[in-house]
Amino acid sequence: MEIPLAFYQSLRLEDNPSKDSSNSNPSVFNFPRFSRYDFSLSRRRWNNPFAKITCSSLVQGLKPKPKLKPEPIREIDQGSKDPVFDDTQIRKSAVAICSQIEKFVLCNRLREAFELFEILEIRGSVRVGISTYDALVKACIRLKSIRCVKRVYEYMISNGFEPEQYMMNRILMMHVKCGMIIDARRLFDEMPERNLFSYNSIISGFVNFGNYLEAFQLFKMMWEELSDSETHTFAVMLRASAGLGSIEVGKQLHVCALKLGVVDNTFVSCGLIDMYSKCGDVEDARCVFDDMRQKTTVAWNNIIAGYALHGYSEEAMSLLYDMQDSGASLDQFTLSIMIRISTRLAKVELTKQAHATLIRKGFESEIVANTALVDFYSKWGRIDTARYVFDKLPRKNIICWNALMGGYANHGRGADAVNLFEKMLAAKITPNHVTFLAVLSACAYSGFSERGWEIFLSMSEVHGIKPRAMHYACMIEILGRDGLLDEAIAFIRRAPLKPTVNMWAALLNACRMHGNLELGRVVAEKLYAMEPEKLGNYVVMYNVYNSMGKTAEAAGVLDTLESKGLRMMPACTWVEVGDQTHSFLSGDKCDSYNDTVKKKIYQKVDELMEEVSKYGYSVEETNLLLDVDVKEERNVVRYHSEKLAIAYGLVNTPEWNALQITQNHRICKDCHKVIEFVSLITGREIVVRDASRFHHFKEGKCSCGGYW
Repeated sequence: MEIPLAFYQSLRLEDNPSKDSSNSNPSVFNFPRFSRYDFSLSRRRWNNPFAKITCSSLVQGLKPKPKLKPEPIREIDQGSKDPVFDDTQIRKSAVAICSQIEKFVLCNRLREAFELFEILEIRGSVRVGISTYDALVKACIRLKSIRCVKRVYEYMISNGFEPEQYMMNRILMMHVKCGMIIDARRLFDEMPERNLFSYNSIISGFVNFGNYLEAFQLFKMMWEELSDSETHTFAVMLRASAGLGSIEVGKQLHVCALKLGVVDNTFVSCGLIDMYSKCGDVEDARCVFDDMRQKTTVAWNNIIAGYALHGYSEEAMSLLYDMQDSGASLDQFTLSIMIRISTRLAKVELTKQAHATLIRKGFESEIVANTALVDFYSKWGRIDTARYVFDKLPRKNIICWNALMGGYANHGRGADAVNLFEKMLAAKITPNHVTFLAVLSACAYSGFSERGWEIFLSMSEVHGIKPRAMHYACMIEILGRDGLLDEAIAFIRRAPLKPTVNMWAALLNACRMHGNLELGRVVAEKLYAMEPEKLGNYVVMYNVYNSMGKTAEAAGVLDTLESKGLRMMPACTWVEVGDQTHSFLSGDKCDSYNDTVKKKIYQKVDELMEEVSKYGYSVEETNLLLDVDVKEERNVVRYHSEKLAIAYGLVNTPEWNALQITQNHRICKDCHKVIEFVSLITGREIVVRDASRFHHFKEGKCSCGGYW
């Protein structure tokens, strides 16, 4: 018996036709809807209750939908001609295509719009309306495709399209926006009538391309032809003045803006601040900023960046706090400026706040601010954090790669720098001269001589980059590290450029490390002649004499310094505790601290010196290298600024915190040896940034490998 499907569909859940089924056997479950069929768990195979169910449509006599019969193939008479469409049909088809092109552009389906436009190109001589041309121009601007611009413009010319001024301005802007500035200038010159929009388009194009002089010529033409201007024009021309670095021209524009009464416009005011800042007149920039009725985020960014650009980091930081208090919103550019100021001032806590704000505002993928973060963390001892930020970026520019690579170099992690360089090449990123400077510095600092030479030779042979003096200085440092001083001299003589200060300085440092007094004298004389007023050259030579016991020669260096009116600055070291930076001088009496703190600092230094003495440390056995005032007595060595700063940091920070130390001088051998022992005894990681590089002290070892 066949059971129709409608029978089961009519059953309700509470209906149970079979009342005699028993629940005594737990292995059998009775389902109300299918009460005639039991599903036993003990059986190996279930019976199929639907085996005899047929479709109700068949029961009701319904027939399936008939299949369409294929039409018979007609034989085409070879003698017959193709059907001919009249003009009306062609016109209707063209109108439909144009309408569809406009819809595609409106929906931002630009590629499909140009696929339809190709049909018009193939047909040719099809009249197209202004609205369709306007849509095609808009599509070209969005795509920034030179090929599409040429296709559209050629179609206009071939069809005899004579644009009015509005459409001519649109065509001009299309060429400018797509980078065809030469063609744009030709179109501009051929325009029968020009207005402010025409001039603004072509002037903006030349300013964006960096051709500021041509932009000023056009601005002069506009002024003579129209005797008028607008706020946008002034904002663009102020950018051109900043690009030229011409404050006189910028002031003339300022006067014109005052006469026309547009100086209160936000765009003009921001342009004036930017122009004065970039031309070095921060005071006038501040006057314009203070006169603004409503200070926008862009205005705040411009004035803060202006102060930071000219080294007024403290003032820039104060303005940054004022901006936060004013309620102005911080954008990614503000945070980028904040991080760059923090890089100069070594404000780690402030950078952490900026980093947190970037994440909170959703700027984690923003390349400018995050590149600044990588640069900061690389320069201030947080190289692992720099790598974390770098890895999180979905897109990386060459600046970001170079910043991290340079960070690895300064921290003595040459292997990581070389690996990053190889990863960069594998990612098809084209290296520049800064990239090679970073990776060659890493090889020099870490002693990777063979790999360094391979990379140096690949610059010109593989990448087509001519090595500069700074790259040659890295190779001299590699030779000097290996003790190949004669080869370094020969390398300098064979170099296809005039030896620079950096090249001779690298060789002098090698002479200092290897104790080659005679060659050191020759190199020092070269440096004295090239930079007679640079203190560092005399300091290095003084240390070479002093470390070899040549007291008479060392005294001669001091006499030379005195005759030139130069003096050695006292050594200073900074340590950051929390959000405060504390500074110490060698032999400092710590008068800025109360007696309790002062006592703790000196007690800690004495304890550390006693501990390191147990490990075999002795002042007498250490070669001193003092980039400091020579009036410091030998007993001051115990209380060098580095030791005082480390003692203060150990007393005032948790034992799991790494210490961050900054110096204005090259670390001396005595302090270097002591800090190695301190890192071993205390188990602390100590990061010292001296005048030459970073030193990572951990478990009794330094990342520099004893060469700095």
